[in-house]
Amino acid sequence: MSDVTRNEANGAEHDESNDSSHWREFSHNYLSHSRAHYLMAIDALRAELGYSLTTDVSEMLEVSGGAASMALAQLKIGGWGSEDPNRFLLLTEEGKRITELVSQNFSILSRFFELVLGVSHEKAVGDACKMEHLMGLETSRRLAWLTELLAGEGAHAAHVRKHMKEFHNDTDLVDL
Repeated sequence: MSDVTRNEANGAEHDESNDSSHWREFSHNYLSHSRAHYLMAIDALRAELGYSLTTDVSEMLEVSGGAASMALAQLKIGGWGSEDPNRFLLLTEEGKRITELVSQNFSILSRFFELVLGVSHEKAVGDACKMEHLMGLETSRRLAWLTELLAGEGAHAAHVRKHMKEFHNDTDLVDL
């Protein structure tokens, strides 16, 4: 499938894969991979321990206390996190919403990669982790729907899964 489209007005070809509006939008995504993991760590620690401290987050993410402090300060500036008077880390409503979306995206992506595309569990989890914070709500919901459809018992779903098992990766591209 080609990412090249033709402009109907002037007939010129346009490569959408290198469209600056797309990569500029990506670079303005304030939820970086790192920030997503800090939000997820706060949420996981609060669920497990009932509280979350900067030291707990740094240990969980295996980063220095200074690095964790700087990253958590950015979450506070962004309106995604805060501290209570005892310096316990909290997620704002927006932080909770983002954490829930990222978690759902991870589940949807890893399930799709493993069940539909047939990649190994390790590869599915790794690739889902790289993408979880970038996917919007509509795409997430549509991919979840498609995954359930293709993981189902219908004849078309079985046909797609059968063909995916026959996939041969005969490319010389470098794997990320």
